[in-house]
Amino acid sequence: MTNEQATEHPVFVVLGATGSVGSELSRRLVASGAQVVLGGRNSEKLDELSAELNATSHIVDANRPESIRECLQLAVESHGRIDGVVNCIGSVLLKAAHMTSDTEWNDTIAVNLTSAFCVVGAAGKLMRRTGGSVVLISSAAAQIGLANHEAIAAAKAGIIGLTRSAAATYASRGIRVNAVAPGLVKSQMTKSVWGTPTAESASIAMHALGRLGEPSDIASAIEWLLQPANTWITGQVIGVDGGLSTIAPKNKLVK
Repeated sequence: MTNEQATEHPVFVVLGATGSVGSELSRRLVASGAQVVLGGRNSEKLDELSAELNATSHIVDANRPESIRECLQLAVESHGRIDGVVNCIGSVLLKAAHMTSDTEWNDTIAVNLTSAFCVVGAAGKLMRRTGGSVVLISSAAAQIGLANHEAIAAAKAGIIGLTRSAAATYASRGIRVNAVAPGLVKSQMTKSVWGTPTAESASIAMHALGRLGEPSDIASAIEWLLQPANTWITGQVIGVDGGLSTIAPKNKLVK
């Protein structure tokens, strides 16, 4: 593949592609002319999305780190290179530390932090000659104290440290590593948090911009980080959170 072809038809790997953000991002990337390799755990949903987008896919399970490496290797074998990798694999656990079991803690770390570490390792190996962009998903909860977020906040804070260290490690190889840190996004995964009118109102009140996030809000930020026009950005954690992590919402509208 020539440099011109790579620019016109970049190759991206989206892990967690069948989730709300991952599927929105995958559709955007394909619509822009990119070639996308999809990774996901649910085979039925993955087959449907793969058929819709005419994209290569591979079953990925966060509890099987080798499946992440296999998915990236498949992208190289199918398309000759990888220009960007996005890890949308994640989970939500809202429990106080004393109520969180060892199994829940280990699962939260494995799904969120270990998957991100495996993505960085595989990308670092396979993109060393070509460079490219790696985008991980952290959370506003890693940057502001939120009650009952101990396990998920720890995992997502680990992603921030991973992002910055990996950005330093691979900068000389032209591999950029950044993270997006969402606030509460309306998705199937988070529905237990905002799924009732009372819970939704309380959640909205925490966000200064007065609404919850949509998958498109996060997907557009990730897509921006993947673009070749932004190759001087690395080691950054971009909050896409309605102000949750940095702004105290006002009780009254400014007049």
